[in-house]
Amino acid sequence: MNCNEWIAGFLATDPPRSKSLVVTIFGDAIVPHGGMVWLGSLIELLAPFGVNDRLLRTSVFRLAQEGWLGAQRDGRRASYAITPDAMARFVHAYRRIYAPPNVHWDGSWTLVLNGDGALNAAERAAVRKELLWEGYSVIAPGIMGHPAADGPALDELLKRLGVAGKLFVVQGKSMRQVSARPLSDLVAEGWDVAAVAAGYSKFLAQFEPLLAAIRATNDAAAGLPPGSAGMDGATGVEACDQPLTPEKAFVVRTLLVHAYRRVQLHDPQLPVELLPTPWPGALAYELARQIYLEVYAAAEQHIELALRREDAAAPAAEPAFFDRFGGLA
Repeated sequence: MNCNEWIAGFLATDPPRSKSLVVTIFGDAIVPHGGMVWLGSLIELLAPFGVNDRLLRTSVFRLAQEGWLGAQRDGRRASYAITPDAMARFVHAYRRIYAPPNVHWDGSWTLVLNGDGALNAAERAAVRKELLWEGYSVIAPGIMGHPAADGPALDELLKRLGVAGKLFVVQGKSMRQVSARPLSDLVAEGWDVAAVAAGYSKFLAQFEPLLAAIRATNDAAAGLPPGSAGMDGATGVEACDQPLTPEKAFVVRTLLVHAYRRVQLHDPQLPVELLPTPWPGALAYELARQIYLEVYAAAEQHIELALRREDAAAPAAEPAFFDRFGGLA
């Protein structure tokens, strides 16, 4: 199986939903270029994934209805941009995706308490939903907690939901003078770590052959002897017929981020001290980083070409883009 066969197989066996794929492409490819795209360029970017014009229009319409995208018209042309309210969530989510999983534990927990019932039913439901998405767990009725909470992210979340000042937010540690269960036991009760690990293991199984094929192709193009990094006998992966075109590099980069995002955003981001060893999340991050490094530059050529076909002044990637995965140099 070579690179082209891998792409075809992935799209046949695990095709991304068009709406979710649009979110991936906005976060990975369009936000670094200003966050706005003309519909014609978006159609071009989605075409290699088998997403036709009608399906794409339906997807962006629904994302606009949900408040993620805003639409503007210029004559017969339409453009889409991430709304200001959604941008903070995009930036936070994708910062998580590209950051190394190396959170350490100081022994404390952050607890969010609705002790006096200050929230109404709708507010309670919204807070619970958002905190679960942030990796918190229900510790007890009215109490949610996390052992490595991101303070600024929590503050932004509570302000966005309009409940800042209505909840108690505290940090706590075990008391040394009291014989009690260790706080680390709360991990087993609060999170299904095994399911997250299984997701990472599936990601590794899917993408390790792809990295081997890309490296085999690059070795062949550089004139290195077969097998330098190329043929992987354990997986039956062989070099691609030729180096990835910018469009194929964009497809690989998008499928990589899409698959990694689906797993990583279900990861509660627990400290390494509270995770099983070895933790497949660390291996998955390194694999995603290696593939991204191999394809991002060629993919950028395709992205810029598609954006500038509709807007000659479309900006190049912002400097922060090159900080992804620890630096793209």
